[in-house]
Amino acid sequence: MSSSTKLLRRLVAATLIAAGGVANATLPEPVAQLMQSSRIPQEAAGVIVLRGDTVLVSHNPQLSMQPASTMKLFTTLAALEQLGPAFRGRTEFRSNAEVINGVLQGDLILLGGADTDLNEDALTHMLQALRNQGIRKIKGDIVVDRLLFAPSRPEVGQPPFDEYPWAYYNVIPNAALINTNLLKVEMRSSGDKVALVMMPEMEKVTIRSEMKLTDAACATWENGWRTPDFTRKGEQIDVVLHGAFPKNCSKSISINVLDSQDYLSRLLLAKWRELGGSLSGAVREAVAAEPGAAAAPVPRLLAEHVSRSLPEVLRDTNKQSDNTLARTIFLSLGSLEADPMLGSKPLPADPGGASTPMRAETAIRAWLQQHNIDGNGLVLDNGSGLSRSERATPAQLAGVLQAGLKSLWMPEFLASLPIAATDGTMRRRLKESPAAQRARLKTGSLTGVIAIAGYVMDTNRQPCIVVAILNDEHVANGAGRAVLDELVDWVARN
Repeated sequence: MSSSTKLLRRLVAATLIAAGGVANATLPEPVAQLMQSSRIPQEAAGVIVLRGDTVLVSHNPQLSMQPASTMKLFTTLAALEQLGPAFRGRTEFRSNAEVINGVLQGDLILLGGADTDLNEDALTHMLQALRNQGIRKIKGDIVVDRLLFAPSRPEVGQPPFDEYPWAYYNVIPNAALINTNLLKVEMRSSGDKVALVMMPEMEKVTIRSEMKLTDAACATWENGWRTPDFTRKGEQIDVVLHGAFPKNCSKSISINVLDSQDYLSRLLLAKWRELGGSLSGAVREAVAAEPGAAAAPVPRLLAEHVSRSLPEVLRDTNKQSDNTLARTIFLSLGSLEADPMLGSKPLPADPGGASTPMRAETAIRAWLQQHNIDGNGLVLDNGSGLSRSERATPAQLAGVLQAGLKSLWMPEFLASLPIAATDGTMRRRLKESPAAQRARLKTGSLTGVIAIAGYVMDTNRQPCIVVAILNDEHVANGAGRAVLDELVDWVARN
């Protein structure tokens, strides 16, 4: 019997012991008292603390709960082990057309490959590579191929997750996402005007303000902010800011407003023309081939951009709890495989026509099975935790963390986790605790949800696995966070 299987059986046994009232498996007294004073019921908590194979705390370990961003642990560790530390996403320019007298005699294909680092600079370098090859004009169209993911535009038709659809954390990725689809807007008010600067500059995209100037303090400017939108007149797009803004104030914000095809196509055209290039056709999206159609020849490679290696991307994903990166990694699990030469390559087509999220879920569940982690009660949606449907049990998260300690890529996985009182989402927490700089913890929070999962050194510098999830409305206003920090502090002091 594997050690992981033994562990899960011990957790079940610990649950039964706790139900019988034995104290050594129940919640620590200071944690229970803080929950009671905050009116967080004990049935709303799932907690596991392990030192090696010893169960120190076990409270509702098999309860299927909303895990918030601790769900990223499933996605990131499974990806690290399934895809490997040399895995990289990539973006390519390809074409079958000849170049005659500086003119590409057909279409240019921008092939999206889940490149998490595709940005304005990378695109400019790729376009410059075309100019360096003598291409000054594209006679056909520029075809944006997002077909690596199915559906190719996961964001289309999705209802807003919350009241902030424009916020950076709500960006839904596709296979050719650039700049995280964000516009950086600088706002400066003086007199009775608001001056705006939008970056990056785009072809036929402008920005204007309908915000009213007020006498509010500059520090409270977000109180007057309202959801921005855009208007379209012919080919012209105007981004419009709404709400109120303080007088004599200067602030900047990044917003997700434009459709991702508008964003990429207009940025691409602006950069191509800056470099002296021209385009006879249009920028359009690729359409999937009809089932049964003969495979087209692979166009030749003209330019490419390759992302950072997976461990580097994981650090940004887990330390900053970046939902868009996590969702891209999740979709990569369902669409790409490791390639020793290229870093990654597309998976063979699924004859059953499964969507990319379905294939990603299959990959994660197969990984769990390899590590003897029971998948019952686990519900996967987008792999980031930014979901009201995703569920996981504390026992499953503990199993993932145990697998992380035994992984070939354990150093890379641990390096991705926020360090208490030091960096990431834990940088301001536990500063006065012995856990400071001695705990690596993935955090998670949604309205009514707060969670942590990771590793804490005890007083003998032995690593303990700590998982705690609270699902209750009373976790708001820092109450739930205080409970979790009390648990981590208790582990570090024992």
